[in-house]
Amino acid sequence: MADVTLPPCGLYRTIHQIADVPKGRLVYFHNHGDPGPGVYLPSHWKNNRAVFHDRGYTLTDPGDAASLEPLEPEGFYRVLQAFHCCDARCRAFEPEMLVQLGYDAEATPILFVPELIEGALGLPDRGTRVDRDRLVSIRRLRVPVSPAQHGQIVQH
Repeated sequence: MADVTLPPCGLYRTIHQIADVPKGRLVYFHNHGDPGPGVYLPSHWKNNRAVFHDRGYTLTDPGDAASLEPLEPEGFYRVLQAFHCCDARCRAFEPEMLVQLGYDAEATPILFVPELIEGALGLPDRGTRVDRDRLVSIRRLRVPVSPAQHGQIVQH
C-alpha cells in the first residue's frame, strides 16, 4: 500500500461515511495518537465551541482521510466586507464587526455576534447560520486561548 499523507489535525466535515460516522458531520481529526489517526464527534458545545468526545473512531484505511473537508477554525473573526448570511439576506454583517465562528453537528457555519455588557464581552447562545461560501468575508483574529480542560481535545 502506498503511503498516504494525512491532513493536519483540526476541524472537518465528513463528505463520506468514515467508520460509524455518517456523511455530513462535524468531526475533529487527529492525525496521530494511539492506536492511530482518527475522527472524534462533538459531545456538546461550550461558549459556542464544540467539545469533542475522548473516544473517537480510528481510521481503518488511511485513505479515508480524503473524505474529510477542512473547515475554518472556530473562534473570533472580524468582518472584512459587508455580506449577508445567505441569498435570502436574513442577516447582514457589516465591516469591522466582531463575530465568533462556530458550527453545528452537521458542520454548518454559525456566526455569533458578541456584545459588550457592562464592560465585559458577552457571548450570545444563539447565532446565525451562514452559507459556507460567505466565510471569505471574515478574517481570523489572534486571541489567546487558555489550555483545554481535562477531557477536551486541544486544537493545534
